[in-house]
Amino acid sequence: MATTFFRTGLLLLAAASAGLGTLKSRWLSEGASAGSERAQRQLDTLVQPSVLDTLPQARTYRVIGVGDIMLGTDYPSPSHLPPNDGADLLAEVRDTLRQADITFGNLEGTLFDRGGKPKKCQDPAVCYVFRTPARYVRHFVDAGFDLLSLANNHSGDFGPEGRAKTKNTLHQAGIAFAGLVGTDEMVVIERAGKRWGLCAFSPNSGTCDLRNLARAQEIVRTLVEQADIVIVSFHGGAEGPTHQHVPRRTEHFHGENRGDVYAFAHAVVDAGADLVLGHGPHVTRAVELYNDRFIAYSLGNFCTFGRFSLAGPAGIAPILSIEVDDEGRFVSGQIIPTYQQKHHGPKFDPQGRATKAIIELTRTDFPETPLHILPDGRIIRRLSE
Repeated sequence: MATTFFRTGLLLLAAASAGLGTLKSRWLSEGASAGSERAQRQLDTLVQPSVLDTLPQARTYRVIGVGDIMLGTDYPSPSHLPPNDGADLLAEVRDTLRQADITFGNLEGTLFDRGGKPKKCQDPAVCYVFRTPARYVRHFVDAGFDLLSLANNHSGDFGPEGRAKTKNTLHQAGIAFAGLVGTDEMVVIERAGKRWGLCAFSPNSGTCDLRNLARAQEIVRTLVEQADIVIVSFHGGAEGPTHQHVPRRTEHFHGENRGDVYAFAHAVVDAGADLVLGHGPHVTRAVELYNDRFIAYSLGNFCTFGRFSLAGPAGIAPILSIEVDDEGRFVSGQIIPTYQQKHHGPKFDPQGRATKAIIELTRTDFPETPLHILPDGRIIRRLSE
């Protein structure tokens, strides 16, 4: 048993070295922290390169996931739109986002031009309404996005008409989406010779409810019958810098039940999910490996122009690259840290702040996880002791 586990560990490390080398070298060349050399020496002490060279390279599949995306809004005023019609927002990270078999993000808002009825806010101080011009969908296409979640508190900002027009915008652009109860609960697309399924959940009206675990499991089981690899997205948990930890219980925020994201993530994996990608707290949270499946509890604010607070931890976020095997099991990963400043899109972060945050949060919140995150952002399994 120990020998089998050790050989499995070697295979995983081999895949980590081979599958992520190009991706890692790109962002390191942009100025990642000097700790990467120490990380390389640490990995080299675990397995000798001569051993790696003798092992067969199994086929893996790369999924890139990012958190909240809102490229600017013309409501209530066009002054909230970015310069150059948004063309520069994703410029620095565009090539990295395209280096995957599947690229996923959370569309935090709507994508259409006119019509719809803006939602009424009980407290305008904590309530925002987003309408991104339909032409901005080209920025998602250019960045290689395949899948978007519509399960969040802003997809309904302009009511049923806004949702319908957003869906039409995405359909015309060839971007798949999921997360709307009764109509678009799940979607399946083909990429790299695989059928990829997405379902998405949040605690918000009109979306698939992450608080209803039995129904969530039912949706996942249905999707498992249709897809080879199943990705589950959720938008949940309390928000802000005081809510970076995963509490393993139901979270409330502004009087709303935001769900128990820990129980939800485990429930959907038990039902057959292969990769779980969370967002919603507007900060980065920990990651976990459960039953060989990777869970990210919050990917933070990735590209949120204008009307978002980017102070402190709200201004950093990972590009998360995960390699899975033919069955959807975790093989290896890479955290590529980014940051935002007001009125700019995401930039590679030479300080590696998102990586450092995920390392510390994972150590604190999930000390039992078999994941090991190196200072340069590589994610591997711990070898058996």
